[in-house]
Amino acid sequence: MHILRIRFLGAALVAALFGFVVRPALAQSVEELRNLSLEELANIEVTSVSKTSERLSDAAAAVYVISHDDIIRSGATTIPEMLRLAPNLEVARINATTYAISARGFNVANNASMSDKLLVLVDGRTVYTPLFAGEYWDMIHVLPEDIDRVEVISGPSGTLYGANAVNGVINIITRHSAETQGTFLEAGAGNKQWGGAAQYGGKAGENLTYRAYVDGYQFSPTRRIGGGDAEDAWSRPQGGFRLDWSPGNDLVTAEGDIFQSSQEPGASVQGRDLIGNWQHRFGDSSSLQVQGYYDLAKRYTDNGSGGGFRVDTYDLSAQHQFNLGAWNQIIWGAEDRVVSYEIENTASLVFQPAGRTLNLADVFIQDTIPVTSSIKIIPGLKIENEPYTGIEPLPSLRVSWKPIDQVLLWSAVSRAVRAATPVDRDLIEKVGGAPILDKSFNFQPETLTAYEIGTRVQATPQISFSLSGFYNVYDDLRTIETTPGTFLPLRWGNLARGLVYGAEFWGSYRITDWWAIGPAFNIQHEHFRFIPGSAQIGGTTFIANDPNHQASLRSSMNITPVVTWDAFLRYVGRLHSPPLADYAELDTRLGWKVTPQLELSLSGFNLIHAHHQEFVSDAATTIPRSFLIDARLKF
Repeated sequence: MHILRIRFLGAALVAALFGFVVRPALAQSVEELRNLSLEELANIEVTSVSKTSERLSDAAAAVYVISHDDIIRSGATTIPEMLRLAPNLEVARINATTYAISARGFNVANNASMSDKLLVLVDGRTVYTPLFAGEYWDMIHVLPEDIDRVEVISGPSGTLYGANAVNGVINIITRHSAETQGTFLEAGAGNKQWGGAAQYGGKAGENLTYRAYVDGYQFSPTRRIGGGDAEDAWSRPQGGFRLDWSPGNDLVTAEGDIFQSSQEPGASVQGRDLIGNWQHRFGDSSSLQVQGYYDLAKRYTDNGSGGGFRVDTYDLSAQHQFNLGAWNQIIWGAEDRVVSYEIENTASLVFQPAGRTLNLADVFIQDTIPVTSSIKIIPGLKIENEPYTGIEPLPSLRVSWKPIDQVLLWSAVSRAVRAATPVDRDLIEKVGGAPILDKSFNFQPETLTAYEIGTRVQATPQISFSLSGFYNVYDDLRTIETTPGTFLPLRWGNLARGLVYGAEFWGSYRITDWWAIGPAFNIQHEHFRFIPGSAQIGGTTFIANDPNHQASLRSSMNITPVVTWDAFLRYVGRLHSPPLADYAELDTRLGWKVTPQLELSLSGFNLIHAHHQEFVSDAATTIPRSFLIDARLKF
């Protein structure tokens, strides 16, 4: 542990010394966003906190924005690796295809699919898997060139987003097709991945723009912890389109994607999605949005064990924003989602029934009330009708205060739930034909009552930071219980409670007009206890296994008008049960704008260790050091 800390501090010192030695002649960003001051960056519009556009400096929540420029300059080619840039997330890679990702705890040891308290959206389309409320991260991909920003909220957002927005929300927002006009080509190759992308954007009228793309990467296998090829190589070709039409006060968007992934040792993963969105602005303070989408996900195994699933999701939602008098800024809406699934059972894992059609419906309302010119009260309520357990109220109350324009103080109290899923209600696990796990004792939603407080400060034109604290009280947490009188089969129960509290900090310091750094640190403590009567099978390891603290330091330099250098150093504290040592790793990217159309880059990932382990799981492997040479061409 001490060696890792020394490496962490030493690498940071090297980066700092390098910055003072390599002073550029001119300061100019490769991307336009880098030309903005910190004050201008604070005025970037975000939509995830209140489901309406607002300045980042006014958002009363712990929200971090990963910009398009951040993503490109990181060199990351997959969504999980991009999410490492968000200091309010825990990102642990398990093997070539699998990650455990959460906010404010509840990554689950030995079964990443049980990390189920984080909601992920792509342009308003919910992409968590409704079978267990977690994410298959290898099924979530957006061409990096097309991502406008990723808004990451740590903390509950059930009032606006419903069940499973318990510990956080990740909202991936893509760029308007007018911003991706012309031809874009990319090719990359390294020791652990290779691939590329092609995209064309055009116009079909004064107000109609579009784009179409194809991309794909081949990923090499990782290595087993005991040595040897883990046989988890995979590839993912994908294609899609987006169309934007803006006649008058309307904006109509249609977009879709299709992919098919092949994964060793014999898995086939497929997906299709189609989204339609209509927005109409009645005036400066009133607008209406209607969105519908269809999502198909298939995942089957053909390696002798068999098994798999197909999930079809149909969703229709609407929201209306308007002012009521001079004191109320109201947003309200409704949503109806139908999920139909079919399971291909195996000899050991059986869903009974093997298919269902589930309906989730909700209505919500949120009111922003400016008590004074600097104080706002934001009450909200969602009423959600869960398919298994019925009505769930999800209220919240937020208060924000801006004593001066450079300082925001906010606090919040919220209720959120992790709703019951088919895994909780219908799953049977067998050994030798006999069930050892047989559904549940009428499994109920896991609940959270969260208390938060935070501040966002523009201390000087060069320095800004965000600091937030949280105190989360969990009830009815999932446990494994015995059958009274017979012990077996085991069943799911809700006989645990928990308390998680901590603090998150991140900042930005523009040292010069050509060099900026971003330090971050978070700390949290988890305390869980079983309710009397619980069998306590698996202990608290089954509930969560998270580091108590994390730290990171990002450095972005414009060495010359055409050369950039970015470095990202991260430290992750040890896991407790099962135990895993703390570690530090370094990613870096050197970019060269050869011409205004052509950029070449060299990226290195996990440079401190040849191999390291990030999580404890039956599927866990060691994560290798890797390099990628990339060329990006626009014309």
